[in-house]
Amino acid sequence: MVVAAFVGLWLIERGFETVEPPQPSAAERFAAGPASQRSGITGDSRSGSAARAVAELPPAEGLPPSEPVRIKIPSIRVDAPVMRLGLGPDHSLDVPPPGNTNMAGWYKDGTAPGARGTAVMAGHVDDSRGPAVFYSLGALKKGSRVEVTREDGRTAVFEVDAVEVYENDAFPDTKVYGPAARPELRLITCGGGFSQQTGYRGNVVAFAHLTGVAGATRVSAP
Repeated sequence: MVVAAFVGLWLIERGFETVEPPQPSAAERFAAGPASQRSGITGDSRSGSAARAVAELPPAEGLPPSEPVRIKIPSIRVDAPVMRLGLGPDHSLDVPPPGNTNMAGWYKDGTAPGARGTAVMAGHVDDSRGPAVFYSLGALKKGSRVEVTREDGRTAVFEVDAVEVYENDAFPDTKVYGPAARPELRLITCGGGFSQQTGYRGNVVAFAHLTGVAGATRVSAP
């Protein structure tokens, strides 16, 4: 699987005005160390709807697979439904269809969020009308909270480990999409600067791991 393309139609129409989405700072990269080692960084682990429910520690083996239905990222005001995504003819990750700026996507042939492995979710940064669901992904900080509500009624709660930006021709497929021994999550959108000729030059990727579970398993009617 290769990186998806999220064309910046809004920026193409507006030219080179100062409207480019936020990009992650060097402090949010893996090389800068965990947030706990940086003074003044506390994250937002107690914010969000799942934080107000009784949260449990996740099982060591992760949760059983269950499809995601909604994603919330309180610190950047994301609250969006989730659709399935497959691969395009060129084996790149599909993206949500245009027209709905508040829609995220999950790679349906991969790991379910909360299960052991690497779950992948993607969203547009903008469209011809303006910012879209993951416009502010580059503004995430280490320690930020991501909540993914699943079909089984549980909410998988993740903590951001790092936010990085990669040029298209240097995208680290294995680092982003490779298997993980614990439940992890990748959030992907466009970034890395913008050109009117080619669109965005790269992608912003947020890396997160499962830290808690809220809610109960939904019981199906007989």
